[in-house]
Amino acid sequence: MINSILSDLEAGFQKTNDALNRELARIRTGRANANLLDNIKVSYYGQLTPLSQVAGIQVPEPRMITIKPWEQSLLKDIERAILQSDLGITPSNDGNLIRLSIPPLTEDRRKALVKQVNACGEEAKVATRNQRRDANATAKSFQKDGDITEDDLEKALKKIQEKTDAAIAKIEKLISAKEAELMEI
Repeated sequence: MINSILSDLEAGFQKTNDALNRELARIRTGRANANLLDNIKVSYYGQLTPLSQVAGIQVPEPRMITIKPWEQSLLKDIERAILQSDLGITPSNDGNLIRLSIPPLTEDRRKALVKQVNACGEEAKVATRNQRRDANATAKSFQKDGDITEDDLEKALKKIQEKTDAAIAKIEKLISAKEAELMEI
């Protein structure tokens, strides 16, 4: 029973880490990254469709992203979607291709992005702590029902806390790595 609680807890921690990695990948660092465009949706035959499903996205240079739509009629819609997004990048359209030139980050923008990274990290830590609370409650209910002894409960609570501490340390490592990447000039 305790092993099932621990394996569920680890699976929850892994999901939290994966979600944090996806969020951090979307934060602009001054280098071109196709993940920056993950949240952009384009009107395609009346449906909002992710940009990656209506165009080819490439990173030919460290500070350039190119977008080649599969239908030329989508150029204006893609350009409009990028302008309306919170990227803060102005697209350049040459009739075949849209180019996004990634400008270097200013010091103020870097600090704002670091705050955003820290907020993402704090959300992940809160999710991790909530998973710990749920695992502790499950273990206590097993002890209350007589399925495990009080000694087993203490061991389980200790293991849950150790796994939680390791998960939070991993989150902090991800956050500090992203901060270092953002502050790099």
